Amino acid sequence: MNNTVYLAYDYPVLGAFWTAMWVFLWVLWIFLLFRIIADLFRDDSLSGWAKTGWLVFVVLLPFLGVFVYVCVRGAGMGRREAQHAKSQQHEVDEYIRKTAGSGGGSSADELAKLAEMKSAGHLSEEEFQQAKQKILS
Repeated sequence: MNNTVYLAYDYPVLGAFWTAMWVFLWVLWIFLLFRIIADLFRDDSLSGWAKTGWLVFVVLLPFLGVFVYVCVRGAGMGRREAQHAKSQQHEVDEYIRKTAGSGGGSSADELAKLAEMKSAGHLSEEEFQQAKQKILS
């Protein structure tokens, strides 16, 4: 007697579901692998040899390497990602401030603002003259 059990392929929809699930898990694993490699290169606390060791481990034994990396260094991955995003945002903000400040308004507009500040009493005559010289030079 042949007691073979065909679980998924007796029902084609179930077979398609299992195939879709395995593809999803494979894509998820590939995504995690790239995140780990990016985290390795982003981390300034690791030496070059430690980064090389982790990279060789993750590349030569991919499944085991990824799981061990997540267990050992996974807690800091989110912190390093947030720090990287914060530094990128800071750089973008600095660039916007620099470009908007340098080419923003004309010197006539800046002089008009200075005159308004002086007439409102926010600037003394001496401060007004210093700022005016700075704008005109």
